[in-house]
Amino acid sequence: MLPNIFLVLVFGSREIAQSISVETIETEAFNNLLNVSEISIQNTRSLVHIHKRAFNHLPKLRYLSISNTGIGVFPDLTSIFSLESDFILYICDNLNLHSVPTNAFIGMTSEFTTMNLFNNGFQEIESHAFNGTKIDKLVLKNNKELRVIHEDAFKGAFGPTMLDVSSTALETLPSRGLESVLMLVARSAFTLKRLPPLNGLKSLREAQLTYPSHCCALLSWDSNREGSVITALKNGSSNCVDNSPANPSDVASDDSLTLDGPLASDIVGFTSAEDMFGSMDFYYPELDLCQRRPALQCSPEADAFNPCEDIAGFGFLRVAIWFINILAIVGNLTVLLVLFTSRCKLTVPKFVMCHLAFADLCIGVYLLMIATVDLMTRGHYSQHAIEWQTGVGCGIAGFLSVFGGELSVYTLSTITVERWHTITHALRLERRLGLRHASSIMVVGWVVCLGMALLPLMGVSSYNKVSMCLPMDIETPLSQAYVILLLLFNVGAFLVICGCYVCIYTAVRNPEFPGRAADTKIAKRMAVLIFTDFLCMAPISFFAISAAFKVPLITVTNSKILLVLFYPINSCANPFLYAIFTRAFRKDAYILLSSMGCCESKANLYRMKTYCSENVNRSKSSSGSNKNSKAPRAVVWMSSFPHVTPRPQMQRFNLSV
Repeated sequence: MLPNIFLVLVFGSREIAQSISVETIETEAFNNLLNVSEISIQNTRSLVHIHKRAFNHLPKLRYLSISNTGIGVFPDLTSIFSLESDFILYICDNLNLHSVPTNAFIGMTSEFTTMNLFNNGFQEIESHAFNGTKIDKLVLKNNKELRVIHEDAFKGAFGPTMLDVSSTALETLPSRGLESVLMLVARSAFTLKRLPPLNGLKSLREAQLTYPSHCCALLSWDSNREGSVITALKNGSSNCVDNSPANPSDVASDDSLTLDGPLASDIVGFTSAEDMFGSMDFYYPELDLCQRRPALQCSPEADAFNPCEDIAGFGFLRVAIWFINILAIVGNLTVLLVLFTSRCKLTVPKFVMCHLAFADLCIGVYLLMIATVDLMTRGHYSQHAIEWQTGVGCGIAGFLSVFGGELSVYTLSTITVERWHTITHALRLERRLGLRHASSIMVVGWVVCLGMALLPLMGVSSYNKVSMCLPMDIETPLSQAYVILLLLFNVGAFLVICGCYVCIYTAVRNPEFPGRAADTKIAKRMAVLIFTDFLCMAPISFFAISAAFKVPLITVTNSKILLVLFYPINSCANPFLYAIFTRAFRKDAYILLSSMGCCESKANLYRMKTYCSENVNRSKSSSGSNKNSKAPRAVVWMSSFPHVTPRPQMQRFNLSV
């Protein structure tokens, strides 16, 4: 028994507060106290154990609080047998309590109760924990270690009508036992990335959640359900009842509870239509249900970054993204395969081309990941949005996108500068870019691009802001600066490419040559290269820079058109413009195929041309002739574009990439 100094009788209540000497509460410490209505055990950290049946036969108890104690085992509440309505239970701030056991509340009261079980050390709520109870409100908020509510935790219970799991570590809610929940609160529940099956929340009328996409899923589900209700009405079907919660007017006579669904028939005082009107058959509950059903309220609402839509957004984008990613992957894999298996000497253009193909392949893989997730979640992406956007997959996709995109831009700039440098110093072989220098340049590029791609994974901006997994988070000044720097890097690279091509065209235009056919072909070739770069970079850079300065000119939905149709243009075009369409690449491809027994005649023809070209060049080099001294500029330029046919007088100087 407790020492009398700790039992204070105050208007029919008993209180143990701020005591440092109480360690246990013995069996029947509170026994057969017929007039006690409130018991508060608070701020007794020394209290480590409450024996079984410590609370025994308390028929008028309507308030019990066990708060801020050191108990390590859930208290036995099964012999209270309270008869009071609106029973209120507080078990909170008990950090040594780690679970709610099976049948924890059976026998506590036969009436409806409000359970406040917050800020404890709960890690698990076991099966049948609430068996034998009628729950009005269940508050589990701030149980920061609570990770599991067993699927059958609510089996054998009526309710709850209100459930609060805010600030917990729950990853999901049970799929059974939530049919009567009218209000669900899950604020700051960041690990709750997936909702339970929505059909198990058929009575839900209000939700306060953490993620906007969950509201998208709930509102879409509710809208579809209402649509089926209207269809049922038009068809004269009674299916309306099956797809809707029970009549909101069918509630218990107890003022403390408003209850829908299967609970209504079990509540004392419930009056059915038959009781009211006898055997009269003019009452149609399904019509009343459908007309009086309130709209579902949910917060937070979808924002500009996460509209209620699938990843692709538009049907034609869903088709286009597959076509583009397959083209990018196949094209760049082909380039890498041919270049890696080529037996010819590795030149600087080939070396840099390998890096370009790998970068563009990353973009293709990124698009493949986005397209796959879009296909798998089509029509119900909102239910999986947070799981995808905060998961490892979205992080990998975003990394591949930024790394591949920036490395591609960097490599394109390197290729262009190398061509400009080679043409400008065509007569000074010692100043040509060698593999050693090219390797150093690409190492720098890899380091810079890896750094840019890793920053969002380290908290500078974020890949999980949007479904496309791109760094669109500009909420902090550092994130905003990062996005702006990223965009300026792309714009600067485009200007460098344009400037170099203008210089190249100026250098190769030679008025001494009688024909201008080659000049025209070169101009067309350069126009294609610059145009593809412009299409890829200009629209995205323009709208992205405006958005980075928080003046968005386009919605996320419409930006997906740019991201799918314009962003990967270079990744699709580069393998063809810089490799597959060139004569040198075709030579390597035919030689590779000949090793597998295909296209042997073509391969032999290319081998013979290469042999003859090498002999001619060796002969010209040994003679030391300076005739056509201006030819090397044009020759080097044309070697960069072997598929452009040179003029006859320059044919013998053609060098393969």
